[in-house]
This record gives sequence, structure tokens and C-alpha cells, in this order.
Amino acid sequence: MSDVRAVRAFLRSRGRAPVTWSDRYVTVFGLVVAALVLAHPVTSAFTSLTAAAGQTDPSQAGAGLALIALAYAGFMRLARTVGPVVLPAADAAWLVLSPLPRRPVLARTALVLVAVSVVAGAALGVALLAVLGGGGHVAVRLALALALGMSATLGGMATAVLAQAHPAWGSRFDAGLLLALVLLLVTVLVVAFVMHAPAGLAAACATACATASAVLVRQAWAALGRIPARSLLAASTRAGRVAAAATLIDPGVLSWIAEDDHWRGRVLRSRVWPRLLRARWAAPALAWSDWRRLGRRPARLCALLASTALPSLASATLASPATNGLVAALLAIGAMTAAAACTTGARRDHDDPALSRLSGVGARAALTARAVLPMLLSAAWLTLALAGLGVIGALPPGPWWSLGILCAPALAAGALRMARRRPIDHTMPVIHTPAGSIPTGPLIWAATGADVAALGCLPVLAAVPTSVSAGTPALGPLLVAQAVSGVAVLVVFLLRAAGPRGG
Repeated sequence: MSDVRAVRAFLRSRGRAPVTWSDRYVTVFGLVVAALVLAHPVTSAFTSLTAAAGQTDPSQAGAGLALIALAYAGFMRLARTVGPVVLPAADAAWLVLSPLPRRPVLARTALVLVAVSVVAGAALGVALLAVLGGGGHVAVRLALALALGMSATLGGMATAVLAQAHPAWGSRFDAGLLLALVLLLVTVLVVAFVMHAPAGLAAACATACATASAVLVRQAWAALGRIPARSLLAASTRAGRVAAAATLIDPGVLSWIAEDDHWRGRVLRSRVWPRLLRARWAAPALAWSDWRRLGRRPARLCALLASTALPSLASATLASPATNGLVAALLAIGAMTAAAACTTGARRDHDDPALSRLSGVGARAALTARAVLPMLLSAAWLTLALAGLGVIGALPPGPWWSLGILCAPALAAGALRMARRRPIDHTMPVIHTPAGSIPTGPLIWAATGADVAALGCLPVLAAVPTSVSAGTPALGPLLVAQAVSGVAVLVVFLLRAAGPRGG
């Protein structure tokens, strides 16, 4: 440890200027201001929990627990994707490959991971208490919920560190994550009983979870010295690219980083193409790579399938006037995400037009063939999501699920337009408004693609405020108008895509 401190002190002395009292003052002042800003929301949340003690609706508790379980699974997946142990580029290039002991080199990163896990666990515990209700002794129940949440996040982060330290675990982490999610669902049902059980039993359950988490954290700390240098260098390089993309405000680079990182170093098994594609149909053969790429990522398909339940869970959990807007936003974001999940080929054709010309397929024909998969995937996602809303009674009687099929052409056109958009132009002017300055470059970049999808789904979007003010609209004319609008937008978009830079 002393050798690592001496090396870091030497690097600091040869690098940036030493920390002054003014720097410390600014840091402390910023922390005090952040505490004052967060004090009111935290006290308000605690007051609302105290007022709502014992008033939890059992019909909403199940959906809330499912949302918490999905949030925890997302936390685990994010930890595994990030590393989770990462270092700055200089430390990864010099200190990791030096003869210094590896555990002291990674100790600072381990403390950061602990802090992140504690914050995430606190949020998880508060959400758990809000869903299940406090019953009597809200302060005691809050402490137990925080203990359970922090134990879950610290144990999950420790498991991710162990998976990084043992490369053989990495290939089994996804299966383990699915098993952990199932066990978590069982655990939250037990916790639902414990939160309303006597304080002694709840404390015993929290103590058992904390003990198991402490054992995992201890094992992860011991495994820090055994993390392979190759894993640390890859994670640090990936984190550096993400930080550079975030600094340059170019979110499009992040998707390329994730895509290239997934396929790098993988050995793919060759298969014979379908006989129909081996004929003279060059455009479908070119688009077949998108189908094969999607088929080789079953985890993404499972995640998309699971996300169709989010609108139903949100509608069943939240009972407020803002729920309809939240459900509509989840439907729009989920459908566009499903359509954009399989547009990598169209984006590569746009970014490298010389390579796309070597295929001998026209841009319009290739784009038409590549539009089939986004259309089918978005139709399946939106249809399942609307069917789920209909099952729980959030939609009026009728075949509202058919809107998922009719909106699919417009969603596919919007996803293809998103795949072909250019990077953010930061030289565009800034609009000054009473709420602050708005840069038009990122705004136009974010609206590209969404504008086409919104134009194609205009009948549905226009029917939403009408249904709120004057009741349920007539479903027959709405379906006809949406069918015509969706197909028309897709056809016009494909006709305008005359070249690799068109559309």
C-alpha cells in the first residue's frame, strides 16, 4: 500500500498543481449546497411515507415489486457491462502493468463502487418501503428497508466483481442474472411479509441479508488482486470511449461502442443461408445479416420481451392523473427502441457508402429490405404491450392491440431515419428562452427519426387528447386512418431515400 501511495504522490507532483485551500473550500461548499438542495425532497418523501403508512393497495404492490425487481436486474446488468472495476487510462496503462500489488491499485475504484452501491441500495430500499407501506414504526421499517436494499446492491456489485476476476464466470453471468432475478422475486414476496411482520423477525431477515452481502463483499475484496490485466484494460478503454463520447455530446458513438464491444473476439458459427436468399434476391440477402445479428443476441430479445410489461406495471402501480402520460411515453419509447434495435445494417450502409456500393444493391432496395425486420419487431412489441394494458383493464373494450400492427410502418421509418442521421452539429445557433439557453444541434439530432414516427402515428396521437376530454374515440375510423398514415409515411420515406446520404 505504501508503494502505491508513493507512486501516486509522485505522479501528482509531476502532473497537475497541488490542491489548495480554495479548492477544498469549493468542494465543501458544493457538498453543503447539494445537501441543502436534497434536504427538502428527502424530508418530503419521508413525510409522505409516514402519512401513507399502512395504506398500500395490495393490487398495486405486486406491480411495484416487479418494477423494483426489474430495476435491480438493470443495475446488475449495468455493473457487469461497465466492468465494474475500471481505472483511468493512465492508471490502466502504467499502474496495472507495473510490479505494484494490484489490490492497492484498485482500492480507490473499489471505494467508488461501494459508494455507488450504497446510494443505489438506499433508493431501492425507499422504493421498497413506498410499495409495501410502512405499517407501524415507520422509522424502524425504513431502516430495515434500507438495510435490505443496500445488502442487495452491495452483494450484486460484489458478484459482478467476482465475475470480472474469474473469466469463467463471465459466460455464466447472464444465466446467473436470470436465476438471481427469479430468486429476487421470491425474496421480495418474503420481504412483503417481513415488512408487515413483527420488528424482531424483520430485523432477523435484514441481518441475514446483510451477513450474506458482507461475505460476498469480503470475497470480492480478496479477488481484486486476481482480476486479469486484460479485463481491466478492456474495461478502462471502454469507459474512456464512453466518457469521450459523453464529453463530445455524441450519443450515437455510445451505441457503436456497445455493438463493437459485444462482437469483438467472438467466434461465430457459419450457417448456410436460406435457399430463397441464395437465388437472385440480392436485397433480402443483404438484409439477412440483420436477422442473423438479432438471432445471435437472444438476451436482447428476452429483454425486449420483458419490457413489454413495463406500461402495464406502471399503469397498475401508479394511480394518478400523470399515469396516462407516463404509459404513453413508455409505449412510444419502447416501440421505437424495439424498431431501432435491428437497424445496425442501415447505419453501416450510411456511414460507409463505399462499402454498401460494393454489394451491387441500390440504396432504396436495400433500405426497403432492411425495413421489414424493424417493422415486425416494433409491431410485436407494441401489440404485446397494448394487449397487456387491455388485460389489466387500462384500455376500453376493443381490439386496441391492432394499433401495434398499424403503427409499425411509421415506427420502422422513424427507426431507419434515426439510423441514418448525421452526428450532432454543435455549430448550430443557440435559442435563448426564459427557461434558459437551448442548443439546437442536440435538439434537432434527438428529433430526427422521432418526427417521422410521430407524423406516421398522427391519428393515434390526435386521438389521445380527444379521448381524455370527450371519452373513447370511435375505433373503426381510427384504425383506418392509422393504417393509411403509417403506410404512406413509410412509402414516402423509402421513395426519398434515393442515395446513401438521402432520407
